[in-house]
Amino acid sequence: MAINDWPAGERPRERLLAQGAAALSDAELLAIYLRVGVRGKSAVDLARELLSRFDGSLAALAAASLPELAATHGIGQAKAAQLKASFELARRALSQEMSQRDNFSSPEKVRDWLRLQLAHRPREIFVALWLDAQNRLINSEELFAGSLTQTSVYPREVLKSALAHNAAAVILAHNHPSGVAEPSRADEMLTRSLQQALALIDVRLLDHFIVAGQQIPLSFAERGLLT
Repeated sequence: MAINDWPAGERPRERLLAQGAAALSDAELLAIYLRVGVRGKSAVDLARELLSRFDGSLAALAAASLPELAATHGIGQAKAAQLKASFELARRALSQEMSQRDNFSSPEKVRDWLRLQLAHRPREIFVALWLDAQNRLINSEELFAGSLTQTSVYPREVLKSALAHNAAAVILAHNHPSGVAEPSRADEMLTRSLQQALALIDVRLLDHFIVAGQQIPLSFAERGLLT
């Protein structure tokens, strides 16, 4: 049944107008964006099918490639491109919100942003969030990319980037595609090495996060792993 044939109080767009976007499910919100379904499927059915391809995870959907999105019957290249554009706008809006904060004091904001950026990357990515003296975001930078199991991180390159950004502090992060958030011995040693090297140029290492799927990213600072 087409959505237009549904009772008015059950149609996603009408519900959004009456109750607000927060009242809608992920599939209903996606259906409003997709607008139409395909033969035999409403836009909501199509949205549910699209979500199911990514285990119901919006984060996985946001990280999907254009071919992966277009592989769902009824999506195609045009809708896949629109979805990628919308997710990129969401990422940029979150980055702007972070950069406009007077103080980078919300670990939850950092965790949300890192999860959006790193949770479903197939390779390990090492990221630096460069901050000014008031802990405001200067820039987020992907410094290194590695294999599924390890990343080669060069302290000299990290220091060069810190100086180039004129940073006063940094938050580091990397992902574990394995889905296990626990830091390895190598992670701990690298973090200590980077903390000591950054201290030589008066850049404070505020935290190092490990992102593993949709788990809460692990914080080295909260674990007491930063001196």
